[in-house]
Amino acid sequence: MGESRDATSSLGYKFYFALQGQEIRTPTPDDEEPKEQEQSKETSPSLEVAVEDNLFEAGREDDRSPGTRDDEGGPASTEELPEARTEEGSPGPVEPERAKSVSPEPASSKMRRPSSRAGSTTALESEKSKMSFRSQEPPSDSELTSLETGMETSQKESETSRTQTTASSATGFQEEDSMVLSAFPGMLFEEKTQPLSDHPLVSLGEGQDGTRTFQHLDSRTSPLVICSWAGLLIGLSLSWVFGYNSHLPVFNLLDEDQRVLLYVSAHTAVIHDILKNKQYLLQGHSSCISCVCVSDDRRWIATADRGPDSLVILWDSYSAIPVHTIFDSHPEGGVGAITLSHDSKFLATVGAEEVQKVSIWKWTTLETKTTCVYTWSKLQTQVFGVAVFRGLIPGSVIPLQTFNKAVGFFSQSCFHFRTSQALTGTSEGKLVVWDTICTPLQARCDRLYNMKAIKLVHLQKDAITVLVIMDELFVTCDIKGHIKFYDGDLQLTHWYSQFKLGPIQSFSFSKKPASPEDVTKYPESCTLSGKPFIVRNFILATSDALVIHVKTEGTQVTKCLEEPKDPVHTVVCHPCKPLLAKGSYCGLLKVWSYLLNKYLVSRIFKGESISCLSYNHDGSLLAAGFLSGCLYILDSISLENDHPDPFQYSKGPITIMSFSHNSEYLATADENLSLNVYKKIAVDEKKVWDRLAALRSHYKPIRTLLFGVYLDSSEPRLLSLGEDRLLVEYNLANIVKDKLEVIRRDRIEQSAVPTYIAWYPPITTEYFFLTANNHYKMKLYNVTTKLCRKTALGPTYGSPLQKFAILPLGEDQEPQKRYMAYITEDKVGLQILPVDGNPHKSSAFICHPTGVADLTCSYTGRYLFTAGGSDSTVMKWDVNLDALDAAVFLGGKDLVPFYNLLEGGRDGAFFKELEDYFYYVQLVHQGINTMEPREVSTRIPLEQVPFVIRAMGFYPSEDQIEDMLNEVKFGEFLDTGKQVTHINLGDFIKLYVNHRPAFGLASQEIQQAFEMLGYENKDHEATINRDDLLLLLQHKGVCVYVYYRLKKYFFGLFSCQQKGRGESSTFLKCFR
Repeated sequence: MGESRDATSSLGYKFYFALQGQEIRTPTPDDEEPKEQEQSKETSPSLEVAVEDNLFEAGREDDRSPGTRDDEGGPASTEELPEARTEEGSPGPVEPERAKSVSPEPASSKMRRPSSRAGSTTALESEKSKMSFRSQEPPSDSELTSLETGMETSQKESETSRTQTTASSATGFQEEDSMVLSAFPGMLFEEKTQPLSDHPLVSLGEGQDGTRTFQHLDSRTSPLVICSWAGLLIGLSLSWVFGYNSHLPVFNLLDEDQRVLLYVSAHTAVIHDILKNKQYLLQGHSSCISCVCVSDDRRWIATADRGPDSLVILWDSYSAIPVHTIFDSHPEGGVGAITLSHDSKFLATVGAEEVQKVSIWKWTTLETKTTCVYTWSKLQTQVFGVAVFRGLIPGSVIPLQTFNKAVGFFSQSCFHFRTSQALTGTSEGKLVVWDTICTPLQARCDRLYNMKAIKLVHLQKDAITVLVIMDELFVTCDIKGHIKFYDGDLQLTHWYSQFKLGPIQSFSFSKKPASPEDVTKYPESCTLSGKPFIVRNFILATSDALVIHVKTEGTQVTKCLEEPKDPVHTVVCHPCKPLLAKGSYCGLLKVWSYLLNKYLVSRIFKGESISCLSYNHDGSLLAAGFLSGCLYILDSISLENDHPDPFQYSKGPITIMSFSHNSEYLATADENLSLNVYKKIAVDEKKVWDRLAALRSHYKPIRTLLFGVYLDSSEPRLLSLGEDRLLVEYNLANIVKDKLEVIRRDRIEQSAVPTYIAWYPPITTEYFFLTANNHYKMKLYNVTTKLCRKTALGPTYGSPLQKFAILPLGEDQEPQKRYMAYITEDKVGLQILPVDGNPHKSSAFICHPTGVADLTCSYTGRYLFTAGGSDSTVMKWDVNLDALDAAVFLGGKDLVPFYNLLEGGRDGAFFKELEDYFYYVQLVHQGINTMEPREVSTRIPLEQVPFVIRAMGFYPSEDQIEDMLNEVKFGEFLDTGKQVTHINLGDFIKLYVNHRPAFGLASQEIQQAFEMLGYENKDHEATINRDDLLLLLQHKGVCVYVYYRLKKYFFGLFSCQQKGRGESSTFLKCFR
């Protein structure tokens, strides 16, 4: 702890821990000015050349050593230049010896890059002039400091050959660096009309293989970068986010005339221009962002997450470029809180692990280690938070008992703007004042980490949720939506209580100071003088996901955002218009135009929670199901009730609903496993909706309701698929009041659990259902016989498919080229049809790290939408099918993708062994002892397939063998009218790859089976008696009736000697 404190003191910044019974604060004493500062002041006139460099300019000298690599998120030279400007009263962090060792860049380098060094000073002066032009008042110290922080070069000696990187390469970083250097506020949302001829990537033509090659014309890249067109595209790209995380703060990045907000949506930070209706998405995290902060001048953004591979990313808000990334800052629990120093040069993070760690990072250098670290245990010290540099980083909250009275839970803290004191807001409406405590032997109180709570100020009765500083005023917000302003003596100067808001979550003021045009439009302060209360404009974000902007001149209130505060579990697209409907658990139903990204109409169902939505076939009606079991049928435009009263027939939450192809029927399923069918009937010459019948046909949850038509008629057809592995078809033709019959039940899976079913597009001569299961398999079933006709390996991206949708046929799309969109537990992806097990035909991207709740696609197939459930967001994805086709081409033709799925590939021992088995099977089929001439071919009889598959280590059940044989036997029946009797090596490899377990047989599965079927012996091992196991195998599951065959299998597989009858032994021991 002593070394850490000394390291923190050398930084010259205030660092405040708020503990129960222990307070620490470590600033540099103000009375001692470090010698480095004096020396840097003396040498500063001679360092003007160094000032011209950017903060993130790497060493661009041509003669640098090949082993030195640029840090792609920060500078990468071998020396550290002095600061461009030293504020009065702050230490200069650069020693004069380092400053003297700086050498200017070679002239040749300047000639090649006229905009890097030579233009830096001009850019600096132009930025200063722009700031002065925008405001009559001189720019603040924080603005100038951050501006020069963005212009100066910070270089450091590095003897290691490997540095932590944040961009893809040194060349790529230099390109980003130049953009950061030339960035300015609001640049992201300017109209960009760059012609194609001016694009740095110019086509070199199309090759014989159909791929297009491009050349990079950036003069700074050497050699020229040549890439394939496929490498420039991705199948899905996030283009818009609806909703945000209301538990994290919302920041105002630009002044009121532009109104640009920063907020967090799941794992993405969003820069949203409200007036221009544009978003810029900061993507880089694979887990949900847990904390976010911005610098005082709104230039730099820091985001962090709590995932297994947690990251801390710093962004340039002007260009939306990530400039630095910190990996594994808190590997055990991720980052719980984050903040930046006043001059943006230092970053503080607090871990979310059990033993918390506070780290200080000098992120503008190549240094990958923390400057100083503090650790403590939650259980021992009961930390409630840490205030770093200028504010509070929230942590866990623990009540304080220092004053022998109820203080409440701590909310936020900040330092006093004139003294060394600190203040903390509490849930009891009080302020705790902290100050240094001097011992009698101390002449001065310069050890500011010896802070204690000295005073308790009772401000109000309501809980204080926000405590910030603005223009030498303390600003508090509470749970009733009130905003109050206090001076340095905690005297009330003004308050706003007329907004009628919920609990305020965050408060962010405009970067531009107030410049009143008409002083009379400002409210009067509540002081004796009664002067106009002039304060900056600000935005408020409430815990109800409402964001408003307040223009203090005239007290003009504007609503910026109003989003669902509770989980969003359902989203649906209009079948023929660019409309999107989403429903949340807070009862808010909103309809958006996803082409304009504008909200159109909404309705709030008070006291209800929307669980599912569905449009009818022409989009005139919108059905909404609720957790209470209530069903509303609404007009899709006005959202008014189409039926006078809601239906209340379901006893549990409605989970699925679907309209028939002609909107004659509506079917719903609930958590109580009940299926309800509604139909339009004529009442008094008017058609109204009424419930016909209900049925409980499954004993496990229903996953899908599927409407369709019969092949020989236009009569509607209804099926349901449940987790009980049953596909149930209902008799709609003979349905009457309170009577619904089942036509047939088919068990479509033996051990896997089906997750979804849909109609397969008509790209084959046979009509199929397409299903997915939790074993990463996709299957095709004949729509009439329900026989499994094909099994294929599905996408294997961490979790099985949960839902999929066949994309509509595009205008210029070939009828035989169809695509499918799908979601897993946390990803969204695309799949090329037909399904054949080729892994290159699918791709997936993380969309909602905490789980995807729903998927829908636009009627044109150009957009996908995913609902995030608990993260309260809906994401819009642009579909690029050309990129998916390019990925398939790059993956190889014919059998190349399937060879790669075998152990060792085409040249491995596994494939050679398979060839030997093929040859041996032909010998057996022709007779081992035959004297006839041998006929060697690449095909084997179909009846020999199970033996070869077992010889390769896959032991399918009898049902699986039947499915494999039927798949091959009837593969060409509709085209030729004949059954296939032989299979070649290529088709066998496809059959083997698609039917074997996706990830092999794990020992955990064997252990689980023995725990279920057997008992625990004296050694606490899962054991089963041999006779009992034989009995189970003969009478349960896939029966094996011949005893000697069963015994032969066991001894042939495991090479175990027969033991005495009745003696128990574990399967795992025999397996080993």
